Amino acid sequence: MATYNERSAYPHPEDFEVMRPEYTELEDGYFQATITVSPFRVTGRSATKPGARRAALYEAEKTYHSYHPSYRVKSPFPKEFTDQEDVHWKQVPGMKREQLGDYEFEPFEGETDYANIEQMLMWDVRPVETPEAEAE
Repeated sequence: MATYNERSAYPHPEDFEVMRPEYTELEDGYFQATITVSPFRVTGRSATKPGARRAALYEAEKTYHSYHPSYRVKSPFPKEFTDQEDVHWKQVPGMKREQLGDYEFEPFEGETDYANIEQMLMWDVRPVETPEAEAE
């Protein structure tokens, strides 16, 4: 666990990582994970329970950033990766993210589309583990 020195009433995102989420299956077939570090709570939605947990942890990152603007929110995804459905994802350059989204991908050959991190977490996009990634 990394050390952090900023004082805050709001817990550090790492504090949420060690807590067990409460899961709710929603009417639309998605799952919601709620993680509580009393009295604070974060929620995330996704197609799967693990995806919902990842979405909630990302919300903890964003919320901590709102209390500490100097804190850099970490993307839950590498800069470039292939997902479990063999779709290639690449992070959009910083200047274009607000306009296009956080990542570009090709849902079909020759067709480029864009998604923000929240959408990717909702869809439960996950990088395929490669031997290089496991070595890092």
